[in-house]
Amino acid sequence: MNPLIFIDGDQGTTGLDLQNRLRGSDLRIRTLPAHLRKDPAARRAALNDCDIAVLCLPDAAARDAVAMIDNPAVRVIDASSAHRTSPGWVYGLPELDARQAARIATAVRVTNPGCYPTAAVALLRPLTDAGLLPADHPLAIHAVSGYSGQGRAGAEAHEAGAQAHSLKLYGLGLEHKHVPEIEAYARLTARPIFVPAYASYRQGIVLSIGLHARMLPAGVSGARIHECLQERYRDAAHVRVLPMTEPITGLDPQMHNGSNDMSLAVAGNERTGQILLAAVLDNLGKGAAGAAVQNLGLMTGSA
Repeated sequence: MNPLIFIDGDQGTTGLDLQNRLRGSDLRIRTLPAHLRKDPAARRAALNDCDIAVLCLPDAAARDAVAMIDNPAVRVIDASSAHRTSPGWVYGLPELDARQAARIATAVRVTNPGCYPTAAVALLRPLTDAGLLPADHPLAIHAVSGYSGQGRAGAEAHEAGAQAHSLKLYGLGLEHKHVPEIEAYARLTARPIFVPAYASYRQGIVLSIGLHARMLPAGVSGARIHECLQERYRDAAHVRVLPMTEPITGLDPQMHNGSNDMSLAVAGNERTGQILLAAVLDNLGKGAAGAAVQNLGLMTGSA
């Protein structure tokens, strides 16, 4: 019998998109009717009577859901940030290294990466692994997301005009919850500055990181970094490294909307010794529901 997937939090932004992406798949999908979505007994029963539970919930609710599961056969994908750096959870970024997809395939507990960390880790981890970027390098990461990154309530408020904006920087207290995740999986030993923003389009992320060649190990250039990323993602189905031979005149944060793909780019200026790394993905795709579908494929053997 095909695996039974229970989506807890099916009416949130990620839950709704996940259902759309799974429509037509061979997986059996279960959700609770509206009057039972917040009923503890109904949720507990559903969480313990499925093959894989996908949690599309706020962090506290996700922790509560995990605590309700006492059936050892139930596997979990948590799309919240509650367990991203927790012991015993496998990080759900299959492209993290050559063995990560296999770890996800056999895992009992998988934590979906955050949308911003997916981009930052994809750019930085190959460089720290290869010794091209010192782990204690002082990094500043800037990212712009579509307003759907605020969640369903925030997106609806924006579309209603109640909280409309052209661009809104946030996280200015420099305590964004994604920073520890970026540190851990990019293998950094110094906390990066991370400044995210919401723009007036609905979905899509562009993230950028500036580097100074004079602060990198001898011989490290934009071309060498580009080569490293190409080598790392040569066989990755959902990650593309854009050619460095074509000058980057602009990156559209919406270019991968509706897909589970991500593009990485490297730009360099030899005269100034400056290098720019950038990534584009759909915050609802590779940054959320698309990643969950990819991990479900690995865990059910259907990838």
